[in-house]
Amino acid sequence: MTTGDAHEPYRVIGPGGEIVEAVSVFLRDLLAAGKSEPTLRSYSVDLLRWWRFLDAVDVAWDLASRAEARDFSCWIQLTVKQRLQTSRPRAARLSSRVPGAPNPVTGKLAAGDGYAPSTVAHSETVLRRFYDFHRDCGTGPVLNPFPLDASRRIQRRHAHHNPMDEWIPERTGRYRPTVPQRIPRAIPDDWFNQLFAALPSDRDRALVAFWISTGARASELLGMHQCDFKPGEQLISVVRKGTRVRQELPASVDAFVWHRLYQHELLRVGVPRG
Repeated sequence: MTTGDAHEPYRVIGPGGEIVEAVSVFLRDLLAAGKSEPTLRSYSVDLLRWWRFLDAVDVAWDLASRAEARDFSCWIQLTVKQRLQTSRPRAARLSSRVPGAPNPVTGKLAAGDGYAPSTVAHSETVLRRFYDFHRDCGTGPVLNPFPLDASRRIQRRHAHHNPMDEWIPERTGRYRPTVPQRIPRAIPDDWFNQLFAALPSDRDRALVAFWISTGARASELLGMHQCDFKPGEQLISVVRKGTRVRQELPASVDAFVWHRLYQHELLRVGVPRG
């Protein structure tokens, strides 16, 4: 549930309409660690899904064992994902586990009716961190229902890693699925030219040009101010989504040209300078 309060932006409501205090304490700890509101929302959704599963099997969160964690991990990989609803979720149905047809232009697979492997992996990480937090605080079970893989506990991870070699992805959780490596998104030049020509304003053309040349997120570009543009140095400043740190990025000359045209368009309609 969204609260609109900056000190507690999200809450998880239990089956009886009560606030789940165990989740609220965990979210406050994340907020104190500097996590952003989108991160808190993502964690809340994963915990709400787990709470609904525990309510269905009639097990309290602090009495959950690895049997419930195992069954939950099987369920989330086999069930049809629940769409955004205002009422209680519908009855669970088995997923076809078949990805949608690929996009004829970009080759990206459409989302299927089940949860993506990345969503399942993120859920496992959130729940493991949740139980680790309450175990350390003495308010939860001593044994984490979502344990680490026993084969990784023999020695310290990456103890003898060669700095000249790439990091090898490892499965840290016992119930964490393998996330396939995604194909980088791409669009043919002809299709991009058609897309760029169809943009209705210089503002949109500037945003797309900055997006292509810098790789910044759309939310980061939309949050920029006039002082964040440095045409003489061909740099723009954006606030990164995860770290909230301001970072300068080099941009193309064309992007600054479209931005300048957009500024002149604002001056013609009477927007004051600065």
